[in-house]
Amino acid sequence: MLTQSLITCHNRVILAVLHRQYTTTSRLSNILNHIREGDHINRKDEPLYDGHIPINIFQRAILAVGSSIMALTDPARGDMIAVNGESSGHFALMRMHKKMLESEEGQEILKDRPKINSSSVDLEKLKHYPDGTLGREYTKFLEVNNVSPDTRLPVRFVDDADLAYVMQRYRETHDLVHTLLGCPTNMLGEVAVKWVEALQTGLPMCIGGAVFGPVRLKPKNRSTYLNEYLPWAIRVGSNSTFLMNVYYERRWEQDITELRAELKIETPPVILKPQRPVADVSVEAETNGLKMPQPDSTPIAM
Repeated sequence: MLTQSLITCHNRVILAVLHRQYTTTSRLSNILNHIREGDHINRKDEPLYDGHIPINIFQRAILAVGSSIMALTDPARGDMIAVNGESSGHFALMRMHKKMLESEEGQEILKDRPKINSSSVDLEKLKHYPDGTLGREYTKFLEVNNVSPDTRLPVRFVDDADLAYVMQRYRETHDLVHTLLGCPTNMLGEVAVKWVEALQTGLPMCIGGAVFGPVRLKPKNRSTYLNEYLPWAIRVGSNSTFLMNVYYERRWEQDITELRAELKIETPPVILKPQRPVADVSVEAETNGLKMPQPDSTPIAM
């Protein structure tokens, strides 16, 4: 009886994940409805934080596999990237949380649980900061690459409130990591950032993006990637301070060159300005789980 129930649950969720009609983030609710049907398997029913959807180990495995297949089939599915990160990243999140506890600044972040969005950060104020400060360079990055701090999907499938915040913090600081590393949201920049994040966090979705992302690089960019960006990203990911331990909100006025030196971030290679910022939003979605403003837009192929 139990075996039959498990098979039924498995089939329902897999069909929901893989069904082609689920082409937008809003339709992800259909998948969630199927997940909730697994009540016959023992699990915690009480949400641990706002938006939390408790799932058991079987459902987690199904989500991890299903979201991986969907992400590989359709790289523009930022929602599937996000689901995969949550369903497969438990042990990596535990290590990230431990690293934050080992740092005084990281401890303060975990205690205060700051958010990075247009409601919590005065972006207009940051625009008036002097050039070269973290705050001004961050707003330049947002403007040039046509991205917003409000596009990060909320965490739902992490069954621990502390680890859920770590994942949310990772998402919300991603653009700041881009800013620190001097990398735009084109494919070359995203792959470089993913290597740094993969080495620092160990998140499976970051490792996947770092390993498989270069496949989509244009031939003219592959030599640049192999000779310049890959060695640089590996050095930065291996030698720099754990970037999750940076309380960015307290460093808006700090000179970004000074901050890079403090964090042991090697001077970034020269990166060409992104030519198509609107399309670049799709590339960002592929690698970090963004809400897509135009679900049918085609990512650039670098």
